[in-house]
Amino acid sequence: MPWNITAPDTAMAAAIDHKIATKTKPLGSLGQLETLARQVALVQQTLTPTLRQPHVLVFAADHGIAQAGVSQYPPEVTHQMVRNFAGGGAAINVFCRQNGLGLTIVDAGVRGSFADLPAVRNEKIAEGTHNFAQAPAMSAAQCADALHRGARLADEQHTAGCNVLGLGEMGIGNTSAAAVLMHLLTGRPLAECVGRGTGLDAAGLARKLATLTQAVAAHPPVGPDPLAVLATFGGFEIAQLCGAMLRAAERRMLLLIDGFIASAALLVAARLAPAVLAYCVFSHESGERGHRLLLAELGGQPLLRLGLRLGEGTGCALAYPLVQAAVGFLTEMASFESAGVRDDSLI
Repeated sequence: MPWNITAPDTAMAAAIDHKIATKTKPLGSLGQLETLARQVALVQQTLTPTLRQPHVLVFAADHGIAQAGVSQYPPEVTHQMVRNFAGGGAAINVFCRQNGLGLTIVDAGVRGSFADLPAVRNEKIAEGTHNFAQAPAMSAAQCADALHRGARLADEQHTAGCNVLGLGEMGIGNTSAAAVLMHLLTGRPLAECVGRGTGLDAAGLARKLATLTQAVAAHPPVGPDPLAVLATFGGFEIAQLCGAMLRAAERRMLLLIDGFIASAALLVAARLAPAVLAYCVFSHESGERGHRLLLAELGGQPLLRLGLRLGEGTGCALAYPLVQAAVGFLTEMASFESAGVRDDSLI
């Protein structure tokens, strides 16, 4: 699937910088909010950006590798948590309600049916991936299907008027998939990429690392090909995240990237179309071991450092008010000239 993504035109960057610099404040005094305001204005190609119908997509799927004991929780928790999302009782529900974001829960490949829950969008590829310690997680055709479905969901949000899209996930075992993707696509040692996930103790972490080391060695090298890496070791929710990110960037939407797993999906997307990164706001740096290194690989500056490691898109919902603040000061704050304030002592 070709991705027609171009970075925002920087021709108006000087005008944006001038508008930020002449607000009634010392130069640079709003710190990272100024960088964020500049980014949003460039993405939207306007000095007066707006945020319309912000929405979070949460993709859920099961992972065969969870059967190898790489998580603190059993695989059936994925299904149970999706039901919790649908009932409005999870952290992402609370934070979306609090901050005025829409929310769609997507079954990308969870074991079991949600036919009784119309709030869950059915985009199921299969009943979870294969255990990649024994076989490729998915076929190339399944991987392509997942990318297409994720892209279609981003298209739907764009058509509905959304121009800022948060991206999150749920899936027991998915920190294992994300760690292997990071390892193979960055070349970093696997030990730097593998973390405690849902809360493994030291023995559990060692077992997880050993399991993933053996799993990688069990497959022929897939090299730097991001789609081959994704199909062999990824998850259906990670692939749908990747497709949604790529299509949203094509549509010039602002992307709010959640934690470690969403960042791993973005890593795949960026290897396919590097310009996608210009549209990404990195919500937070999670408590998962590899996330700081992965953010550095992606060139991401996180807005928050709260030790989060929940997933679900919670970082997106929590960071969204900062995006609002950045747009708000750019469009509503007075300039020195309009306020009649002398700027020679402040700039």
